[in-house]
Amino acid sequence: PVLVESLLVFVIVLSVHAGVWDRFSWCTVALAVQAFYVQFKWDRLLQLGGAVFQFRGAANSGLLPASMVIPLLGVVMKERCRAAGIVYFERFGIVVASTGMLLALFLSILAVGITKPVPTNTCIVTGIAGSIIIYTMKHSLTVSEVIEVLEVLLIFVYLSMILLYLLPRCFTPGEALLVLGGVSFVLNQLIKRSLNVIEGRGDPIDFFLLVAVVGVVLLGLFFTVLFIFLDSGTWISSMFFHMMTAVLGLGVIMPWLYRLIQRNPLFWLLQFLFQTQTRLYLLAYWTFLAASACGVVFYQNAKRSSESKKHQASTITRKYFHFIVVATYVPGLIYDRQLLYVAAVLCLAVFIFLEYVRYFRIKPFGQTLRHLLSLFLDERDSGPLILTHIYLLLGMSLPVWLFPRSCAPKGTLPGAGALVPYSGVLAVGVGDTIASVFGSTMGEIKWPGTKKTFEGTMTAIFAQIIAVALILIFDSSVNLNSSYAWILASVSLVSLLEAYTTQIDNLLLPLYLQIMLMA
Repeated sequence: PVLVESLLVFVIVLSVHAGVWDRFSWCTVALAVQAFYVQFKWDRLLQLGGAVFQFRGAANSGLLPASMVIPLLGVVMKERCRAAGIVYFERFGIVVASTGMLLALFLSILAVGITKPVPTNTCIVTGIAGSIIIYTMKHSLTVSEVIEVLEVLLIFVYLSMILLYLLPRCFTPGEALLVLGGVSFVLNQLIKRSLNVIEGRGDPIDFFLLVAVVGVVLLGLFFTVLFIFLDSGTWISSMFFHMMTAVLGLGVIMPWLYRLIQRNPLFWLLQFLFQTQTRLYLLAYWTFLAASACGVVFYQNAKRSSESKKHQASTITRKYFHFIVVATYVPGLIYDRQLLYVAAVLCLAVFIFLEYVRYFRIKPFGQTLRHLLSLFLDERDSGPLILTHIYLLLGMSLPVWLFPRSCAPKGTLPGAGALVPYSGVLAVGVGDTIASVFGSTMGEIKWPGTKKTFEGTMTAIFAQIIAVALILIFDSSVNLNSSYAWILASVSLVSLLEAYTTQIDNLLLPLYLQIMLMA
C-alpha cells in the first residue's frame, strides 16, 4: 500500500511538473524522490519506537504525500497568478513553495539524523535534493523572502516541540508537517501584516481567518500550560477558564483584529452577516442543519444508552455528517462564497473551543461532550484530542480559504480551475462518503493490502462526475472549457489515493484535488 500511495503521489507531482515546467517544478520532483527514501526511515523509526515523539499508530509516517502538498500548492498558485499578471501573489506563491520545501527537508533531515546506523544512500539523496532546492531558492528569492521562509521554519520547530510533546499520538509525522506547517505559516503572515498595516489594504475576511486561527492556537497553549499546575475539572478552574477566554478574546484578539481592519470587529461582523437577504436565508438554513447534526448526535447516544452491549456508531452513521456538510457548503459556494468563508472560520473557532472544553473537562459541558463524542471515535482518534470532525471542516473549507481570489478577477479561474472551491465537496463530501457507504455495504473485491474495495472507489469516481455535472447545471459561474479529461484524471487519482492512504483523508484529499484542478 505504501508503494502504491507513493506511485500515485509521483503521478500527481509529474502531472503538475508537466503543466508548469520551471525550476520550482523540478525542485518538487527532487523533493518527492528524497521524501520517498526518507519515508521508509520514518516508518522504521515508528515501528521500533525510536521517533523523538509519540506519533499516531496504525498508520505509516505519510511523509511523501504530506511533503508535497504545500510546495505543489505554491507552484500552482504562482503559475495561476503569473498568468493573471498579479506579480505580488506570484511572489507569494514562490514563498509558499519554498517554505513547504524547507519544512519537508527539515523533517527529512530529522529522520535521517536519528536513524542508527546512519543510512548512507538516503543521506546522499537528501543532500542532492537539498542542494538543488537551496540553489534554486538562492537564485529566486529576495533577501526579505528568505528571511520570511526562515521565520516560518523557526516557528515550526518551536511549535512542533511544544505541541507534539503536549499532544502525543494525535498526528503522524506527515500530518504534523501539514497541520503545524500551516499554523506556522499563518502565524508568520499575521505577524508580518500586523507590523506593516496600511489602512484600506487587504481584505478583512483574510485578516479574520488569520486572527481566528492564531487566537485559538494561543488560547490552547495558554490553558495547556496553566492546567499543568491546576486541576481543570473543578468549578473554580472552569470559571477561570471562561473568564480568561473572555479576557484574551476581548483584550487581545479583538484589538489585534481592530488594528488590522481599522474598524470595530463585532460591528463589522454583524454588518457583514446581515448585509443581504440571501445571507439571512443562508444563515437560517445553516442553523437548521446544525440543529439536525446535533439531533443525530443525541439520537445515537440515546440509542447507545438503551442497548445492553457497548454501542459504537457505524461508518454509515458517521457519514451522515458528511451529507450534512455537503448540504451546508454547496448553497454557500453557489450563492455567497464570502459568507461561507467567514462562517467556516467561525465554525472552526467554535469547534476548537468546544474541543478545549471537552479535553480540559471544563464545567458544565466538558464531561457531557466527552460522553456524547466518544460514540463517534474511530482508530484515528488514538490521542487525547478528537480531531476527525475538525479535519472534516478543514477539508471542506481549505479550498475556499486558499482559493486565489486576487488572481481570478471574475471570481473564478478558467477551465478546471473553476471547480477549485468545490474540491472539498467533491473529494470528501461526495467521493469519500460514497466510497465508504458503498464499499462497506456492497464491496467484495478489495484493493491489495487495504480494507478499501474496488466497488467503493469506482462508485466514488462515478458520483464525483455526476456531482461535477450538477455543479455545471446549478452554478452559472463554472465554465470548464472542455477540460473534462483532466477533471476525470484528477478525480480518479485522488479517489485511488483515498483507497491507499493511511493518513487523514479528510485533510489530504481536498488539497490534492485542488492542486490538480489548479494545475
